[in-house]
Amino acid sequence: MTASVFEPWNDPEAKPLIHFQNVTKRYGDFTAIDDLTIGIYEKEFYALLGPSGCGKTTLMRMLAGFETPSEGTILLAGQDIAPVPPNKRAVNMMFQSYALFPHLSVWENIAFGLKREKMPKHDINDRVDEMLRLTRLEKFARRKPHQISGGQRQRVALARSLAKHPKLLLLDEPLGALDKKLRQETQFELMDIQEKTGTTFVIVTHDQEEAMTVASRVAVMDHGKIIQVATPDRIYETPNSVYVADFIGDVNLIAGTAKLTGSDTYAMSWHEGHAPLTVQSPNALSDGQNCQLAIRPEKVAISAEKPEQADNAVQGRILDIAYLGNISTYHVELPTGAVIKAQTANTRRIARRAFTWEDTVWLSWTATAGVLLAD
Repeated sequence: MTASVFEPWNDPEAKPLIHFQNVTKRYGDFTAIDDLTIGIYEKEFYALLGPSGCGKTTLMRMLAGFETPSEGTILLAGQDIAPVPPNKRAVNMMFQSYALFPHLSVWENIAFGLKREKMPKHDINDRVDEMLRLTRLEKFARRKPHQISGGQRQRVALARSLAKHPKLLLLDEPLGALDKKLRQETQFELMDIQEKTGTTFVIVTHDQEEAMTVASRVAVMDHGKIIQVATPDRIYETPNSVYVADFIGDVNLIAGTAKLTGSDTYAMSWHEGHAPLTVQSPNALSDGQNCQLAIRPEKVAISAEKPEQADNAVQGRILDIAYLGNISTYHVELPTGAVIKAQTANTRRIARRAFTWEDTVWLSWTATAGVLLAD
């Protein structure tokens, strides 16, 4: 039996849990969020990704109730949440600093919000024990925050945020304080906990790797607008703009002009004296339109001889080599002065490189390897 795919955004009957309708947020003359409309579905792990100042934290603060929209409506489960104060919303927020009470034990930190809501004592005990099990902190229940590690403190903050059964949990750069290895481990823990609880998570991050790892969908933001919302693989493979292609991962951008040669096939003129590049791309461009070919380094093959069957092949000279253990990235300068990156997987131990600095090499790629984007 195949597992059902979780894609409520493709179901015309599905209603989003959170619906931003033409939301604008201004601070004086500055527009932080600009006429934004999005839907976030129940049980989604939704990532808001973008550089500092793009509006992602403002978006989250409006959901939490710390800011109100200047225009537009935010609905949570069909209800306009503007008049609902932060402490009455079915929303919880986990901050980067974790904001744990240093004088309280792990157990007391998790119980804090439940006690304030005057929950019966036996229910509090059951709920805190359940949260300790979920976050694998049973052994640390009696310890104070300073007696546990950064990763464990992060889990305490998560347990406390989930204890009140929020419909929605907001995570503001939640893993920013952790080192890289711990951050990667914690990403998978977050996904696991989100799946077990079924709570809708919205995470704000500027770390693209983090967004691509944890999220069911990623919203890439810039200047208060969402440029593209899609699943991580779509964002990476079929970006809708040069901005998204450049922001996510490593990319080569080759400028040129497009000429339609088939239903979705183009000849891209890119430099005088060089044959046009053959590109098969779903994005419709008009004849003679300025465009950029976005192609990921791992889609570019590198070889000593000119490949016979390649759709596109260009010759160049190796300027630089970045050896990253599992992969090597070659920076190859073309006669045009452009530098293109090609990546190879180091699948076996190498005593000697196949190519070295200053070598003349051929770069090649298929017609479908890249995406043509309007300039």
